[in-house]
Amino acid sequence: MQHRERTRDMADMLVEQRQELLLRELHATGAVRVAELAERFGVSTGTIRRDLQELADLGRLTKVRGGAIPVERAAPPASPSDAEPAAPAAPEPAPPAADRTLGLLVPSATYYYPGAIAGVREVAARRGARVVIGLTDTERPRDLSQIEELCDSGVAGLLAATTGPHHVPEATLAALRDCGRPFVLMERQPLDEYEPCQYVITDHRQGAFLAVKHLRSLGHERVALYMTQTPTAPLVHEGWADAVRALGLDQAAPAVDAGYNPLGSARATRQYDAFIDACLDGKVRAALVHSDHDAVEMLQRLRARGLRSPEDLALIAYDDEIAALAEVPLTAVSPLKRQLGVLAAEMLLDQLDADPPAPRRVTIQPRLIVRRSCGGVAEE
Repeated sequence: MQHRERTRDMADMLVEQRQELLLRELHATGAVRVAELAERFGVSTGTIRRDLQELADLGRLTKVRGGAIPVERAAPPASPSDAEPAAPAAPEPAPPAADRTLGLLVPSATYYYPGAIAGVREVAARRGARVVIGLTDTERPRDLSQIEELCDSGVAGLLAATTGPHHVPEATLAALRDCGRPFVLMERQPLDEYEPCQYVITDHRQGAFLAVKHLRSLGHERVALYMTQTPTAPLVHEGWADAVRALGLDQAAPAVDAGYNPLGSARATRQYDAFIDACLDGKVRAALVHSDHDAVEMLQRLRARGLRSPEDLALIAYDDEIAALAEVPLTAVSPLKRQLGVLAAEMLLDQLDADPPAPRRVTIQPRLIVRRSCGGVAEE
């Protein structure tokens, strides 16, 4: 009980009081760690990091990875009687590289995000910055710990493509707010549209609409949808549904949300076959498939059943990561991933400048790249 009351009292103290206690601890022990201070004072690690940064800006301590150490005291000047003539003052050193280090949080470095990563690195190289990557994972999310790790490594700002839904969970958004650094979301946005937050996103609803509109232009009056569980899937579904209504297509065409199925699993194969059966039974001869992996697998299931694309089922894939490599090159909605990384990095570096521009929100429209699988005139 006494421990809880003491923690609450520590959390309620004034900033100046907390920082003075922090400095006393530092001088008594020679070093302090963010996590230990946060627990002792009953505040977030983001609050402690801000305290350390403010004290470092005042020259009262030196920040290091995960904490701080005392400022090294300069030797006292020699007495005027025996001192040599003073040398000209040395120029101020250039800011350390850490002042331009960007933390990059992504769910994958092998699918969808390599293009975005390349765009970020391109801008960083051009503007004299460094990139430090933090990988999280859709099956085992590590967003909060990776945000903390990137901050402890000394990054000046964060580019964040989090796991989970397109709309960032409040806990993750709070961690980004509390980290004390500017951040830009990539392919993510807050659920609250009035949240003061910078982001760069792809208009995936527009991408799905483009795909359905193209299939309609080829004479299809029914267009099905097959998708798996990804942050993009709900937006693709919205764009598909809007296109079906706006273009007067048959709303009874199958729309399957397959959830998460490992590629090559028996369950995935059954779902592909069931989707193909539903299309054939409903006289549906065109489908939008998210993602590329599923579209490639769908082609193989068609061939195994003696069916062909586009003759029996015209397909458009969504993502355009490996669509061109399919046995029948897949028409695909192609988000401009490199451009997304370029714009996000530019926005973050602009915020780190001395006179940053107003915060921005950018929405990029994807392209539709026509190949053989839909039966249209191929562009490549």
